[in-house]
Amino acid sequence: MLKHQILEFAYYLDASKSYQKSKHFFYSILEDDKNRYKKYIDIFMITLIFISVSVLIREVKFHVNDYLMFFSNYIISFIFFVEYMLRLWVNSSVSKIIVTHAEHDTFLHREVNLAKAFKQILKVKLNYMISPKAIIDLLAILPFFHQLRLLRIFILFRVFKLFRYAKSFQTLSSVLAAKKFEFLTLGIFASVVIFVSSVLIYVMEANNPASSVNTLFQAFYWSIVTISTVGYGDITPVTAEGRFVAILVIVAGMAVLAFTTSLFVSAFTEKLDEIREMKTIEDVSKLKRFYLICGYEKISREVAKKLSIKDSSIIIMDDDQGRIEMAKKDGYTALHYNPGRVESYEKLNIDIDRQIKAVLCLREDDIENVYAALTIRSINKDVFILSLLMSDTNRKKLDFAGIDKIVYPQELVGLITKEIVGKPVAFEVIHELRSENLDVKIDELSITQHIVDNFPTVGDLGNKDFQIVLLGINKYNNDRFFFNPIDTTLLEAGDYLLVVGYEILILEFEKYLRTRVRDD
Repeated sequence: MLKHQILEFAYYLDASKSYQKSKHFFYSILEDDKNRYKKYIDIFMITLIFISVSVLIREVKFHVNDYLMFFSNYIISFIFFVEYMLRLWVNSSVSKIIVTHAEHDTFLHREVNLAKAFKQILKVKLNYMISPKAIIDLLAILPFFHQLRLLRIFILFRVFKLFRYAKSFQTLSSVLAAKKFEFLTLGIFASVVIFVSSVLIYVMEANNPASSVNTLFQAFYWSIVTISTVGYGDITPVTAEGRFVAILVIVAGMAVLAFTTSLFVSAFTEKLDEIREMKTIEDVSKLKRFYLICGYEKISREVAKKLSIKDSSIIIMDDDQGRIEMAKKDGYTALHYNPGRVESYEKLNIDIDRQIKAVLCLREDDIENVYAALTIRSINKDVFILSLLMSDTNRKKLDFAGIDKIVYPQELVGLITKEIVGKPVAFEVIHELRSENLDVKIDELSITQHIVDNFPTVGDLGNKDFQIVLLGINKYNNDRFFFNPIDTTLLEAGDYLLVVGYEILILEFEKYLRTRVRDD
């Protein structure tokens, strides 16, 4: 009966949307750096840590207000206790483990064994509880039992909780963890030297009445001070043998110090690029609005230069280290990520809808642009994407990838650098014109032989009668784009007109071009 109730309750929790939503909420604000509220929780907890430590220091020689003491001993400890229990709760799913075991046993047509499930639950929870961060969290709660004055010193363990909330501490931990074998070797070497030197100096000096080394603890203290090259001078050897031991310990201490310094330098040198990348990602996540340029080649370099004139924030993403270095040299924020991989955007820790103005796929390779666009569309369906088109044979692939605007290289640079009807055309304007919220749009109209037969030149088109601005024409024969073509420019089948105007008028204009027959 009890087993049946446990199983029913586990299935209920596993299927409960409200329960799972609550659990995900607490996991997010405690563990997920992408959560916008997590930083406020971290700041609040750090403030509590400094308050409790300040109270501990104050009460050594001065009376502390009873209310403040109550707040430090009970309220802060209770908050840390709640945090510890929440972390223990969200660390793993008890109901999921039970359900998984039950379904496994049912599939094998055998009786459900809850003992195995509870054993796994205990193992999972215990593994978390003995992790360094969880142990520190637990020790930080102990001052709650303030009647045992000895436990008050565990308030200092709250300082170590800063490692959980401060990213700089986490970075330092990760850097040092990369050299854990080397640091272990150093620790073993230093421990052996300290042990041997402690015993030697004790044997050489303890029986000499003039010596200040009278106990093994004093010998151990002297060894630590000497090998660290601090040398307080309060304990010194007086015998020749003892001084010879001191010389050996000093030399060993210099070796330990040099080894330690080289380990720190090499660890930070090896992790320097990763640390810089983390800092860059953190800076990007703080940007309100920016353009994401995928690829940094000749055309995208020119586009970035023009956009920067308008003080637009630009992020460059490319999978080639050489191009990334060039982008950084040009003064842009650049990330060595592959635009065609989902992991690249997950690392960015950004809200695509809220932060990205537009994604510009500017690799001079249509296939690379297709991959980048497909990846972005798999993450977000609405963000505006513009892509270069290097070959007409790939236009359908780019359309299939969900790209909003496909442009030729000459057309793109021209849209940003030229002036139309007396006003600069920046990419921001192009983007706004493409917005679904506006009736004005930019479109491409293909020139057919029928249009050529009836409208031989640009001046014959009559676009002004439809309140349509002709931005330019892409000539099919020489694959060149001309802005503000003169009226005598001849039209040819295969050319493209780039026009801007109200959508309904563009449709009427296109219909007019395709149906009108010139009267000779």
